[in-house]
Amino acid sequence: GAVGILHAGLIPSLVFRLKTELDGIQELILDTLSNCLRVEASEALATDAVTVLKEKLTHSSVAIRSKAAWVLLEIGTHPEGKSVVCEEVIPVLVSLLEDTDPEVQAGATAALMFATVRPQGRFSALGAEAIPPLLKLVAEETSKARLSAIKTLTMLAELPEGRRTLLDHTDTFQQCLNDPCEAVKRAAEIAISVIKWKP
Repeated sequence: GAVGILHAGLIPSLVFRLKTELDGIQELILDTLSNCLRVEASEALATDAVTVLKEKLTHSSVAIRSKAAWVLLEIGTHPEGKSVVCEEVIPVLVSLLEDTDPEVQAGATAALMFATVRPQGRFSALGAEAIPPLLKLVAEETSKARLSAIKTLTMLAELPEGRRTLLDHTDTFQQCLNDPCEAVKRAAEIAISVIKWKP
């Protein structure tokens, strides 16, 4: 289905409709875009989808905020999408780390994780003061965003400024070593080794 939509050239139309449709329809469009962008992101980027999605991150609807974050994650998995997300969206994603809804937090953290793969994304996240809310998500054992938060902080620890800040918080990662989830344990081990690394 996603390939059919891409071949039919419907992405620009879907992005345009995000600006005008009712909330329920916007949710369906965001779900559709998410599936399509797993396959190909260039058409969405050409239609300035990131600007539209950035607006949706501050929408009053929890579902729309959450789905917009997940669509941005899909864009951020593509090389050309990462740079656009780094340039335009990181401060808004950082603000959503403290959203009241766990799904919105999880989507924003995952999108931020992909954006911080690039050095410019790391600098932007540090500048937006992402470390305190990410640490809060790591400390919450029930957080859906915990694994993504650990991985994002690990990337921020690759910058000297990030490492300096995180050296005071290794106990937060130590607590994760007892997590029942193997992926969280492994990510915490990697985070600690990166934070404690000395050049």
